[in-house]
Amino acid sequence: MKEIKAIIRPFKLLEVTEELHKIEGLPGVTVSEIKGFGKSRARNATDKVVYELVEFIPRIKLEVVVRDEMADAVVNVIQKVAHTGNTGDGKIFVSKVEETVKIRTNERGRDAI
Repeated sequence: MKEIKAIIRPFKLLEVTEELHKIEGLPGVTVSEIKGFGKSRARNATDKVVYELVEFIPRIKLEVVVRDEMADAVVNVIQKVAHTGNTGDGKIFVSKVEETVKIRTNERGRDAI
């Protein structure tokens, strides 16, 4: 199993999630509103938020755990749809998941996603 975390621009959320819905068997996506900064430290950003004198940029974090064979499809959709070509488009991280447990049923592994 793979965990995919993607940091994207907020205005791309609807478009990305609509395309993710088209992937058959996708177990679900967790969406979080986050803020942070990259290499440029948010200096030139027009949508920055200042907190305790530090400039942050609002972003959306998507998280999904999928079977290994679905990971490339999910990554490709996010990359294609979230892309604007401008600095700050975001990042996608893919990690191996060792174990998954569904709390309600105690199912484990692939059955838990």
